[in-house]
Amino acid sequence: MHLPEHAVHRLYQYRKAISSRPYMARGKNLVRCERCLLAQAYCTCQARRLLSSNASFLLLMYDDEVLKPSNSGRLIADLIEDTHAYIWSRTHTNRKVIELLNSEQYQPYLIFPSEYAAPKQQLVAPEAVPSFSNKRPLFVLLDGSWREAIKMFRKSAYLHDLPMLSFNPQTAAMYGLRKGSRDFQLGTAEVACLALGSLGETNNVQALNTWFELFIESSLFSRSRKSNHDTSILTTLTDKFIRNAP
Repeated sequence: MHLPEHAVHRLYQYRKAISSRPYMARGKNLVRCERCLLAQAYCTCQARRLLSSNASFLLLMYDDEVLKPSNSGRLIADLIEDTHAYIWSRTHTNRKVIELLNSEQYQPYLIFPSEYAAPKQQLVAPEAVPSFSNKRPLFVLLDGSWREAIKMFRKSAYLHDLPMLSFNPQTAAMYGLRKGSRDFQLGTAEVACLALGSLGETNNVQALNTWFELFIESSLFSRSRKSNHDTSILTTLTDKFIRNAP
């Protein structure tokens, strides 16, 4: 089944429409699905399911990040219906982003390493999130490379007023997530798993983690980095995801 377009799909179409030239990703000659951006032969859209979650997400995406087939932020929007996505700008603060952050419906949390916290910025421990507010949690993720994420944080004063939620390496390891060259460097979808875990949504963590694994494997087949004679791993991961996302 094909579910409706989500915020990242719409942002992708917008960003592509205003581009002066096509984004030249690796494997540019592939015929890709316009939604998952995987090769059509390995499209995962039919397996996509929406999860029942108390979490909301706001993705602030660095310029052309939404055009990258390797971007994992879109995986969050695939599964969590209340996901918002906007392109970050150094010179212009999006009015809709500020409205979301100030909404009476949400309690925003910026997920970022605490060592970068602005002076007087409030730090929130993961275990405190469920009792921190009676509003719906809105997890704010800076979606780009690590260098870009630091720039986005430092150049956006409005982010310095948000409670900052940080996760340590032990928490990441608990969910079996891969780490980057530094302990806090995780993919955007992996960070979302940690956010869901802070709410005790274990099944949703497993579902998103499996969806991420399926995305990685499908990407490797799309780039011909794996022999396509045996694609059983894709079937295994798809079945595992559907079991965790009824």
